[in-house]
Amino acid sequence: MKKLQISYYFLLFLILFGLVVGCQSFNAVTPPLLPGGINSNSPEESPAYSSDGNYLVFASDRRGQRDIFLYDLQQNQLVSLPNLNRGNSSQDRPAISADGRYIVYVSTERGKTDIFLYDRETQKAELLTANIKGSVDNPTISGDGRQIAFQASQLGQWKIVVIER
Repeated sequence: MKKLQISYYFLLFLILFGLVVGCQSFNAVTPPLLPGGINSNSPEESPAYSSDGNYLVFASDRRGQRDIFLYDLQQNQLVSLPNLNRGNSSQDRPAISADGRYIVYVSTERGKTDIFLYDRETQKAELLTANIKGSVDNPTISGDGRQIAFQASQLGQWKIVVIER
């Protein structure tokens, strides 16, 4: 009988030890941070890669409002996006073309959600949803930047809209 009690307690010890060690190992793993300012103390969300793997676009609150940021993975640094982020609105949910030239995103610039297309070469943002009443969300862009798709809620029902540029 004593042998059985020792085995039972030893087995219980091994199970508990395994759980504790397993949890500690899991919690101890921290993902590597990319150098050069990709992360801040603010939320960094909605990451999207360019399909050539050179750029990572994401949204962040690091300036006290939601803005879009572009990180060059080759140079390990943030890329300036003049005229994209505006002080009187918030920008979110970015997507990027294959070569990183075009960024589509959701903005509240006009007091409602809209989809904008930003061209890094011209440094201009173009409103794509001027004629859409209701909410829009989750934009995506084709590799060549010619088509943009997004969700639009009109009359309470979400639909997919595709814009050909």
